Amino acid sequence: MAVILNGTSFPSMGGNDDDEDDSYVPYDQRPETYIVPVVFLLILVVGVTGNGLLVLTLLRHASMRNVPNTYVLSLALGDLLVIMTCVPFTSILYTIESWPWGLAVCKLSECAKDISIGVSVFTLTALSAERYCAIVNPIRRHVAGLSAKPLTILIASLIWVLAIVLAMPAALFSHVPPVMLQSNHTILICSPFPEEFGESYQRGMVMFKFLAYYAIPLCVITGFYLGMARHLELSTKNMPGELSTGCHHMEQIKARKKVGKMVIAFVIIFFICFLPYHVFMLWFHFCPSSKNDYDDFWHAFRIVGFCLSFVNSCVNPIALYFVSGTFRKRFNEYLCCGLTRDPQSSQRNGSRSVNFSQRRRIGETSFTSTIRRHTQELNSTVLYELGSEETTRPT
Repeated sequence: MAVILNGTSFPSMGGNDDDEDDSYVPYDQRPETYIVPVVFLLILVVGVTGNGLLVLTLLRHASMRNVPNTYVLSLALGDLLVIMTCVPFTSILYTIESWPWGLAVCKLSECAKDISIGVSVFTLTALSAERYCAIVNPIRRHVAGLSAKPLTILIASLIWVLAIVLAMPAALFSHVPPVMLQSNHTILICSPFPEEFGESYQRGMVMFKFLAYYAIPLCVITGFYLGMARHLELSTKNMPGELSTGCHHMEQIKARKKVGKMVIAFVIIFFICFLPYHVFMLWFHFCPSSKNDYDDFWHAFRIVGFCLSFVNSCVNPIALYFVSGTFRKRFNEYLCCGLTRDPQSSQRNGSRSVNFSQRRRIGETSFTSTIRRHTQELNSTVLYELGSEETTRPT
């Protein structure tokens, strides 16, 4: 029989003596001892670089400070939190036996991890709701007299407060208990489950995190996107006659679908990355025979889920790089030479580009050609500005 400690397995003192020789494998003979640190090093480098450049881009460029990008900024900050506070410490869980960082780092690591997960899933839910409102009824918020940006900042702030409150049990109850192995060797582990609370507390927390951080948000987000898909389908059918002659309407529909795909990419990434983790935790804590059935398959499954839960913190900027031409341009500028360029020179170049573009538009004689050019630029440069796109109407 095995117990799970620090994301790995050790033989239990109550196990069968006949299995003792095969139940424990020294760390230097385990493949994860060498694989997991490399994976976490990549997560650290890619996550800090990608999320850091994403935050820098959204803060420095006023044209990108729209409502959805406020939520994207919150996502990036949450990812940076877990990368900076958890990844350097938890990367050693499959490398050494005993937790070497002490109680304070244990509490910080467990708490920051829960905060980051809460910020991610609640922000994705809010972003899905915002996209639903922007597509289905974009003028309702203005009719109600609500200012979009202050309201978004308030919601993002409340999301962080809620995530911090839900992470308080990890900050209060995480501890570093000693565990004796069968070889009479005592090690320390970082555990979020106090022994005095018993198995009922462990199962309750596992089920709560599954429902609050995974199942319920998944159902809510799915509902929003089903509603958006239905509305887009109906809006496509309800444009008679103009579909064949109005290029603006066709480009507008394509832009709506493109923005929807961008947002849902974040959602799919999150739920795929955390699915193995929740499956393992539910199986291990609720299956009566899990401790006896824990074998090489479940051990490998646990490691995959453990790594994917942290991979989620670095893949959003990668996805954004491939789906957004605007972010890809800014990313390349900052990564290559953007940090050393003269800002005034960039502004002058931008002004010359705008003036040149305006002069070209003056020479345009076809109204349809002008509309087509406008919508093509909109689709290629705007990341999450569907709300403004929907208010544009042909004259």
